[in-house]
Amino acid sequence: MNRNIANESSMNNTKSPFELDPYLGPYKRKLAERAEHRDEVEKKLTGGKRNLADFASGHEYFGLHRDKDGWVFREWAPNTTALELIGDFNEWRSHPDYAAQRLNNKGDWELRLPANALEHGQCYRLKLTWPGGEGERIPAYARRVVQNPATDSFDAQVWFPEQPYQWKNKRLSPNSRPVYIYEAHIGIASEEPKINSYREFKDQVLPRIVASKYNTLQLMAIQEHPYYGSFGYHVSSFFAPSSRFGTPEEFKELIDAAHAQGIAVVIDLVHSHAVKNAVEGLGLFDGTRYQYFHEGQRGYHDAWDSYCFDYGKPEVLHFLLSNCRYWLDEFNIDGFRFDGITSMLYTHHGLGTAFTSYEDYFTDVDRDALAYLSLANRLIHEIHPGAVTIAEDVSGMPALTSDLEYGGCDFDYRLAMGIPDYWFEVLQLQDEDWQMDELYHRVTDHRPEEAVVNYTESHDQAIVGGKTLIFQMIDADMYTGMRADSQNLNVERGVALHKMIRLATIAGGGSGYLNFIGNEFGHPEWVDFPRVGNGWSYHYARRQWSLADNPDLLYAPLARFDRAMIACCENNHLFEQPMPDWKFANNGDNVVAWRRGKLFFIFNWHPANSYNDYHIPAPKGKYRLLLDSDNRHYAGHGRVAPDQEYSTIPGKPNDMLSVYLPTRSAVVLKLL
Repeated sequence: MNRNIANESSMNNTKSPFELDPYLGPYKRKLAERAEHRDEVEKKLTGGKRNLADFASGHEYFGLHRDKDGWVFREWAPNTTALELIGDFNEWRSHPDYAAQRLNNKGDWELRLPANALEHGQCYRLKLTWPGGEGERIPAYARRVVQNPATDSFDAQVWFPEQPYQWKNKRLSPNSRPVYIYEAHIGIASEEPKINSYREFKDQVLPRIVASKYNTLQLMAIQEHPYYGSFGYHVSSFFAPSSRFGTPEEFKELIDAAHAQGIAVVIDLVHSHAVKNAVEGLGLFDGTRYQYFHEGQRGYHDAWDSYCFDYGKPEVLHFLLSNCRYWLDEFNIDGFRFDGITSMLYTHHGLGTAFTSYEDYFTDVDRDALAYLSLANRLIHEIHPGAVTIAEDVSGMPALTSDLEYGGCDFDYRLAMGIPDYWFEVLQLQDEDWQMDELYHRVTDHRPEEAVVNYTESHDQAIVGGKTLIFQMIDADMYTGMRADSQNLNVERGVALHKMIRLATIAGGGSGYLNFIGNEFGHPEWVDFPRVGNGWSYHYARRQWSLADNPDLLYAPLARFDRAMIACCENNHLFEQPMPDWKFANNGDNVVAWRRGKLFFIFNWHPANSYNDYHIPAPKGKYRLLLDSDNRHYAGHGRVAPDQEYSTIPGKPNDMLSVYLPTRSAVVLKLL
């Protein structure tokens, strides 16, 4: 594992996963076979004569490039019998000067053109012919793809500005520090009913992220996708930053500006599947379904209506590994969140499987996909040792974050995807029925070898069909009861629980924390992109920042609490502390507390009962109040005196802290 933060997860990685997890013992041979297969694949790809980084340079060979003699274009299209460029430069008609030549039996094509044959900004496509048909395509390695406003169709664009972007700041090393992740979507980041831009995000949203104390920006929907409403997960052009939001240079400006503020930039990398579109994407690229994808049903994802890559093909691995390197090389990206890898890990895509036993993790596994993910992590960390990689895996497969030598994939983090599910489930119960032992277990539960990113809600909970967490609690009362002077008990409950749930989540056993754009201040409702069903409205595809900026509303104190929570955790090095090593839970009182290093987190979830002089076992000493969710500054009632100190009192068998615990409130104390 590449992270070097002094927390328990990284220290655990000095041990093998078999020492940390005895249940893995019977599968030691299977993990070894995974490592052996990965090494065989790597040797096949590199020939044992060059390193993986040199192999993963397809973006410098394929696609459109300038050279000393003019232009060179190359494409891999094995089933194609003829390939040519059509575009603005030849009135979109076939011309012998723009016909490529086949280079080899593998299916590589090349076209060389003089310097005056193409101009910056011209649009083009490929015209391919294959046995029994022909079609137009966007080049697979296209770095700039634009949508024609007249037809809504997409074209590749010649993109070679006279003045290449000059970087002002170095990329960062997020895996050398705890990550406080701000997950965002460029397009929905404006309050106006429109698609937001890279530049507007840089000028208007980035300062908010800086002020909110997050240190990592995770951007969705960067890889080009034909349907805006796909949230960026039906990718068509893997090497092209989405032109909906602006130019590649404007995207670089955003990254550079983030780096200037000490904020690392991570992008969602969608290598789990691809959009079916033929013209815009890789579907039927050379006239076959199986060029990039598995043949037959295995190449189709029923739930996503998309195509699944064949990770056993060297050319596909060349494409995907080069894609990893491209974003690091060209855009100074600081890492990746690998999307939907549960679908990659298993031939059943994780559908209909509960993963209730270890045998589930070693049955129907796609060993080629595992090899790819392992090699991708090796490549990324070889090129940029400080880069961070995050696995979005809902199955909890063992060893995903373990070292490659143990058959692991060497991800730096796994998303703790069960935590948001728990919060939305428990909210269906009566408040007094919440079980404190279960709550503690759910926010701290993960494999001992893993570093995980905890989160209360991401984009998944807010997309069509769902609600933000606070809207789940308050619902229609958010439209009438969010004034600071309102007397709405439902709103009061939701505001209190919103703060407590987020504090419990970040204080659990994670090594990082994630928040989705706007949810830090309790953004209402849900996310819904313009579509036929909503009259092509942008109303739900935007962020209502004015809510958080209005001092007369309760959103502002929620934002203040989030900032204070992040600052408290960062200033006291929460994620560098060991896992919680002690807990106190009283289900009858709805009180739970735990210790992480010198930090004590105490929660009273009871809907009605406040407790005077509540005794909680604690090491002898003096404690200082660091954070109080009931502070008036955070829309609380101010029932706990600020900045106070507590001293333990003698007790048997432990010394005790005597604290006042108002109903629906939480405090953070620090042992001095």
